[in-house]
Amino acid sequence: MATPLSDPSQSPLQTVAVVGLGTMGTGIAEVLAKAGRTVIGIDISEAQAAKCVAALEASTARGVERGRLTEQERAGILGRVRTSADLHTAADADLVIEVAPESYEVKQQIFRELDGIVRPETILATGTNALSVTRLAAESSRPERVLGLHFFNPAPAMKLVEVVSSVLTAPAAVTAVTDLALDLGKEPVAVGDRPGFVADGLLFGYLNQAAAMYEAKYASREDIDAAMRLGCGLPMGPLALLDLIGVDTARTVLDAMYAESRDRLHAPAPILKQLSEAGLTGRKAGRGFYTYEAPGSAVVVRDALTPPEGGDLAPGREIRSVGVAGSGTMASGIAEVFAKAGYEVVLAARSAEKAQTAKARIGKSLSRSVDKGRMTAEAAAETLDRITATGTYDDFAGVDLAVEAVAEDLEVKRQLFAALDKVCKPGAILATTTSSLPVVACARATSRPQDVIGMHFFNPAPAMKLVEVVRTVLTADDVHATVREVCGRIRKHPVDCGDRAGFIVNALLFPYLNNAIKMVQEHYATLDDIDAAMKLGGGYPMGPFELLDVVGLDVSLAIEKVLHREFRDPGLAPAPLLEHLVAAGCLGRKTGRGFREYAKR
Repeated sequence: MATPLSDPSQSPLQTVAVVGLGTMGTGIAEVLAKAGRTVIGIDISEAQAAKCVAALEASTARGVERGRLTEQERAGILGRVRTSADLHTAADADLVIEVAPESYEVKQQIFRELDGIVRPETILATGTNALSVTRLAAESSRPERVLGLHFFNPAPAMKLVEVVSSVLTAPAAVTAVTDLALDLGKEPVAVGDRPGFVADGLLFGYLNQAAAMYEAKYASREDIDAAMRLGCGLPMGPLALLDLIGVDTARTVLDAMYAESRDRLHAPAPILKQLSEAGLTGRKAGRGFYTYEAPGSAVVVRDALTPPEGGDLAPGREIRSVGVAGSGTMASGIAEVFAKAGYEVVLAARSAEKAQTAKARIGKSLSRSVDKGRMTAEAAAETLDRITATGTYDDFAGVDLAVEAVAEDLEVKRQLFAALDKVCKPGAILATTTSSLPVVACARATSRPQDVIGMHFFNPAPAMKLVEVVRTVLTADDVHATVREVCGRIRKHPVDCGDRAGFIVNALLFPYLNNAIKMVQEHYATLDDIDAAMKLGGGYPMGPFELLDVVGLDVSLAIEKVLHREFRDPGLAPAPLLEHLVAAGCLGRKTGRGFREYAKR
């Protein structure tokens, strides 16, 4: 049941006008009315105003059906909202929230008219996420009463509200609006005035890089989206999210960000312009990166770019036994995955003792699965029996697939591949689990580069569904087909990508993390506010600084350096703050201190 979190009669912002009754304006009106505010919805289109009322009626009816509202509460909410096509009806408002189209001309016209309509003490808030709040405030007769109030879509569900101050905004106005956001059950984050603010400032750079990756034909739209959902736990892939936001909206936001930052990572990918100008703006148009059942529909339908059912891969090679080289967490996790799928596994390390330790780790993992009811004790025992632990790679002589999971050091990997080349039988496939090193360098260390491929598993391997399948220019078609088929058998989702730094996930993830560090470095926002903004506004399972401390700052810095060296883009240069923390030995949770401090175990 939706009830106001505090007595609305105690708030100075009792009557709120919402100018612009599109999806966002309608959502904000609903949130305000549910919290006991009197809402004046204003839109120049009477049809849009009627659509807003219909949407509120439907939403509150669903609330009654689901037991979240009584009929009396529903009637109260609907009774607190009135709509109009006349801006003068905002005369009695204590706060006006403008959510008109992202155009200075449109917004400035609204603010100029409001200056002559509302009371001197009324606060004017813009819902922009791309335009300068300061510029809008400076052209108002009351700049100290103008600020930004950025809700996220859908407003009733999303907790984050960014409260944006310009250098002209009076602290009392910020306090009043922040208190209102808390009354609405939202989590307000205070930010300064720059395009994108915190959440969109980080999100749109990432979305832009994904669009550029797709445009370069590096990976398919389906693989890019699957990689970020399965590899990072995101609620949506970046291209599907661009379609939801609106390709034209994304282009506008990125244009504004690039105008301020001059960072090439923010320069809108040309495909965004092409799609926008063709009217292919995403879900609202029925077509963007994907094709939809109808304009406004969320249902994706097949089109000319949809991969064929079952794929069109060449016949593969038969894989019965698998060798896993390494003794760390990743090696033992991968061995467990293959053994669970019924493969005979040889787990080889530099010593028999290390190999036995890795096998014991698998035994504990399987025991936990039994305890949680995920598998029977018999199945766990059979799985463990399929794994042979050994201290020599000579025992890889009979395997059909050898998977390397040793230290992320190119020379170490090259030496191992040279050894596997000598030991493994002709026709055996050799795979590396590298996340950032060139697969072709491993291939060139062998006499059979056509048999070498990348299989980048994610940690923890038993739980994470994604495998990036990395072809080099030398990889044979049947090797690629075999590895994709094997991924299906071990219940993983393969995505295809070429042999370049970062593959899909790290190439999109780490520039986003680096940009978050730059925000802190520039004192734009705090660690806590940035983490909260991305979890609440972007639906991310972890904030960027939580994730950096888990991954390890040294690992993150190494990947940033690889990306910068490969692409030579100044925007990919590691943030100095990251380099300083690594130099100081603050590597994250594993050392007890990274961006935050952790209790010693």
